[in-house]
Amino acid sequence: MFFQQYAAPHATLSYFFGCAGHGKAVAVDVVAGEVQRFLDAAVAAGVRIEYVIDTHLHADHLSGGRRLAALASARYALHESNRGIVGFDFEALAHEQVLQLGNVELTIMHTPGHTADSVCLRVSDLRRGAAPWFVITGDTLFVGAVGRPDLAGREREMAGALYDSLHNQLLCLPDELEIFPGHQAGSACGAGLSGKPSSTIGFEKRFNGLLTLDRDAFITQVVADIPPPPDNMAHVLAANKAA
Repeated sequence: MFFQQYAAPHATLSYFFGCAGHGKAVAVDVVAGEVQRFLDAAVAAGVRIEYVIDTHLHADHLSGGRRLAALASARYALHESNRGIVGFDFEALAHEQVLQLGNVELTIMHTPGHTADSVCLRVSDLRRGAAPWFVITGDTLFVGAVGRPDLAGREREMAGALYDSLHNQLLCLPDELEIFPGHQAGSACGAGLSGKPSSTIGFEKRFNGLLTLDRDAFITQVVADIPPPPDNMAHVLAANKAA
């Protein structure tokens, strides 16, 4: 497996990884203006981009995912709950669906809370074994923080869904598993994000204070700490949904 993490505008972290042996790759959370970076990386690695995935419909930045997919003749993918919401065709992802990229295997985890369509990607390198190697957590779990729950306008309901996604899914993964989030410090998508671009499940369990709270306390704390909305949020969301 090869793996690359890219820092992009809006404190966004994007990902490009796959199986060099079979020449297959996936790009995750591509930011508009960064598309050529992925095309160049694919040429340098000698791989074809098979999938371009957005972990959710972004509210803080314009996505470059559809443009990259078109230029690379790849499949652009979102969670299936976006059917009827967006004005374009996409590859619909379902919970526990497996995507195969040679020796690299991605398992989709539907983790609503930050948004209703949020997904995380559990990734295995089958040459090392079937156990997951790392998880891309999108805007569900950050280093030292969690995603904001207010973008759908139902803060307490979504904060409860976020708690359930964290405790029933992500925190059930092995403590040693690495996490790679969708943002680092400076993002408006959560409060108190670390500038560190990765962590582990076990480290977050121990040092991320929000993860030690019971459900009611978690909801109260997360709702109280919502940062100001991202700049031009309505425009960005509309553009990311538009045909």
